[in-house]
Amino acid sequence: MNDYKRLSSGEMRDDFTKKAKQKYQKKNSAFKILKKVFFYAREYRIFLYIALFMDIINTVCNIMMPIFVGKCINCIVGKGNVDFTSLYKNVIIVAAFAIGAAISYFTQKFSLSHYNYKGTFKIRDLLFEKFQNVPISYIDTTSHGDLISRMINDIDMMTDGFLESFAVTLSGLTSIIGTLIAMLMLNLKLSAIIILITPISILISLIIVKKSKKFVKQEVALQGDLSGYLEEYIGGERVVKAFNHEEKSIENFKSLNERFRATTLKSVFYSVLPGPTTRFVNGLVYGAVGLFGCLLALRGEIEIGIITTFLSYANSFGEPFSNISEQVSDIQQAFAAANRVFNVLEENNEISDARLPDLLNCTGEVEIKNVNFSYVPKTNLIQNLNLSVKQGQKVAIVGPTGCGKSTIINLLMRFYDVNSGYITVSDTPVKEITRSSLRSKYGMVLQDTWLFNSTIRENIAYGNPNAPLEDVIEAAKLAGIHEYIEKLPKKYDTEIIEGGSNLSQGEKQLICIARVMLLKPPMLILDEATSNIDTRTEQSVQRAFDTMMSGRTSFIVAHRLSTITSADIILVMNKGQIIEQGSHQELLKKKGFYSNLYNSQFETSNNH
Repeated sequence: MNDYKRLSSGEMRDDFTKKAKQKYQKKNSAFKILKKVFFYAREYRIFLYIALFMDIINTVCNIMMPIFVGKCINCIVGKGNVDFTSLYKNVIIVAAFAIGAAISYFTQKFSLSHYNYKGTFKIRDLLFEKFQNVPISYIDTTSHGDLISRMINDIDMMTDGFLESFAVTLSGLTSIIGTLIAMLMLNLKLSAIIILITPISILISLIIVKKSKKFVKQEVALQGDLSGYLEEYIGGERVVKAFNHEEKSIENFKSLNERFRATTLKSVFYSVLPGPTTRFVNGLVYGAVGLFGCLLALRGEIEIGIITTFLSYANSFGEPFSNISEQVSDIQQAFAAANRVFNVLEENNEISDARLPDLLNCTGEVEIKNVNFSYVPKTNLIQNLNLSVKQGQKVAIVGPTGCGKSTIINLLMRFYDVNSGYITVSDTPVKEITRSSLRSKYGMVLQDTWLFNSTIRENIAYGNPNAPLEDVIEAAKLAGIHEYIEKLPKKYDTEIIEGGSNLSQGEKQLICIARVMLLKPPMLILDEATSNIDTRTEQSVQRAFDTMMSGRTSFIVAHRLSTITSADIILVMNKGQIIEQGSHQELLKKKGFYSNLYNSQFETSNNH
C-alpha cells in the first residue's frame, strides 16, 4: 500500500488525528462507563449478585462482632463476679460471626473476581472481533502499538481497577451504612463525634482527586504512545541499525519515557496522598472516641464494653474512607482505560453487506468506469479512471512510486470504496455483492509477507485449512519451495516462529505464493510479488505464475518492467491517472513515458 503510506505519513494521519481528538473530547461520564462495563459483562451478573449478597452478610457479621465482644468484656468487668455462662455464650456467638465473616468474605471475593475476569475475557474477545469489523482505513490510520496497548494494557488496567476498587467501594459503603446504623442505635453522643470528624477526610480526598484526574489520563495515554513506539522500533530494528539510528532512537525513547515517568510520579504522588491523610483523621476519631467514651463511662452513662465496641466502629467507619481514597488512582486509571477501550468498541463498523448476495459465478471480467478516489478529501489521487479487462487477460500496472498502483488493488479488493464511479466484476457491481465472496475470487500475493506462528503446511493452507497434504505439496512445488521444505527436519510440520524469523525473506515470499497456488482462484493480484526473490528463483516462480495465470484474469503491480513484457495490457500511471495504455511493444513504439521508464531500467541493468 505504497500510496497509502505516502499519504498516511503526513496529511492523512494529521486529518485523522484531528477528527479523533474531536471525537474523544466527548468524554463519557463515570456513570456511563460503569454502565457499559456492566452491560458487556451482563452474562455473568449472577456472580455480581452473589458478591453483593455476601458483602451484606460480611458487613452484618463485622458489625455484630464488636457488640458481642463488648458484652464479653461486660461479663468480666463491672459487676465484681465473672458471669461465665453469659461469657461462654457470647464467645460462641463472636466465633460464629467471625466464621461467617470469613466465609462470606471469601465467597464475595471469589464471585467478584469471577465476574470481573469473565467480563475481561468477553471484552477482549469483542475488541479483537472489532478489529476485524472496522474499516481497514481505521486500522491503517491508528498506531498499531496503541491498539495493542488498548487490547492488553488498558483492558487489564480497566478490569484490575474495577476489581479492586469496586470490591473496596462496595464493602466500604455497606460497612459505612451498617456501622452508622449500629452506632446510632447504641449511643448518639459517641456517634456524633465519629460522624462530625470523619467528613474531613472526605473533603481532603475530593480535593486531591480533582488534582490527580488529569495526570492519570495523561499517564494512560502516554502508556499507549510508549507501546506504539516500542512496537514500531522493535519491528524495524534492522532498519534502525542499517541507518545508524540507534542513538537517535534511544534519545527519542528516553524523552518519551521521561514524560511517562514524570507524569506517573505526579499521578502516584496524588494517589498515595489520600491514604495517610485520611488515616490521620481516623486516628483523631479513634482518640476522641476513646477519651470521650472514658468520660461517659466515669459518669456512668455507658458500660466499658460499649467503649470497646465504639473503638472498633471508629475503625470500621473510618477505614473504608481510607481504603476508598487509596483506590482513587486505580479507579481513575480504570475509567481512563475503559474510555479508550470503549472508543474502539464504539467505532463504526464497515458497512454491513450481510443482505447482499454472494458472487457465485466469476468469469474474470472487470470493468472500472469513471472512478475517482482519494484517501484524504482535499488531496486527489485516482481521477476519472477507466479500464475494461476481459476474461483471462494479464494487466500490468506500472509507474513511479505514489502514482496510485497499489491504490487500484485496494479498490479492486474493496479494502477501500471508490468516491465516485463504479467497479464491476463479471458485470456485477462490487458494491452489490458481499466483500467476502468478492475477495475469495482473488488470489493475492503482496510485497510484504505475512506468516503466522504455526506449521508451514498450515500457513500454505491458510485459505483452505482442509486441503489434503498432496494439494499443499503440489502448490509448494509450483511455487518452487518444495525442495527447501523437504530438507527441513520436520518438513511441512516445521513451525514458523515470530512471523517467519527462522526463514529468509525469499522463502517467506515463496510460501505466500504457494498459499495462492493452492487456492487457484479465477483472478490474481500480484503486488510486487517477486521483489524479494533472487533472479534465478524469480525465473522459476515466473514460469509457475505463467502457468497459474493461464486463463485467469491477472493484475500485476511491478517495478521491474522486464517481468511484465508479456502482459496483454500495460497501464502506465502517473499522479493517479492512466497516461498510457497498451502492450509492451505498442508502448515502446510510442516512445513516451513507458519507453523512457523501460529504457532507463534496461540501461541500469546493463551498467550493473
